[in-house]
Amino acid sequence: MKPADGPTRRRLLQAAALAPLGPWLAGCESLLPGAGPPPRLFELTPKTTFRPGIPKVDWQLGLELPFAPASLNTTRISLQNTPTEVEYYARANWTDRAPLMVQTAMIQSFEASGGIVAVGREAVALRADYLLRSELRKFEAEYFDDGRSANGAPLVRVRINAKLVAMPRRAIVGAQDFEASWRATSNRIEAVVEAFDEALGRVLKNLVEWTLTVGEEAKRGS
Repeated sequence: MKPADGPTRRRLLQAAALAPLGPWLAGCESLLPGAGPPPRLFELTPKTTFRPGIPKVDWQLGLELPFAPASLNTTRISLQNTPTEVEYYARANWTDRAPLMVQTAMIQSFEASGGIVAVGREAVALRADYLLRSELRKFEAEYFDDGRSANGAPLVRVRINAKLVAMPRRAIVGAQDFEASWRATSNRIEAVVEAFDEALGRVLKNLVEWTLTVGEEAKRGS
């Protein structure tokens, strides 16, 4: 057989070298950046129902962005299989970073209460009589110890520490922890998000009522 000439031989060598890569590349498509479906996005709702007789106040309130540890300051939905390890649900995100999403729900809850003249983010040009500082301390689904039901559904915990600060003297007139937990009906992400919504709603209800009550008492006593 006549040996292949230079150009033909080079083409054959290139084809032989590339041939094994085809199946390998096909099998690794899911590893490429941007491959696969995008994550599903979820958001939480504000509290819209409050106890009768909630205080009606004539002062304005500014809300600082809640402080949160790095594990919660993310759009990812947090879970814990053990008390010391933080993980996240795959292909499921919040619509915004958790602290910002919670701050928005806070503002909307205060507005829905009908008990305050004006409320807004601290960065907004609002002449606030009080400033609400908060810290998001728990915001995850727990799968350890008593956190898992018979069907594998987690217990969602939400805890917010709040401090009400009188302006402009920046004196703390009240401080309180607000916590609620709610067990998901199943381990499906939709059920887990519903449990987050229920737990956060209970926290927001108590937070709004406490803020209006403590702020009004401090104003009357000043």
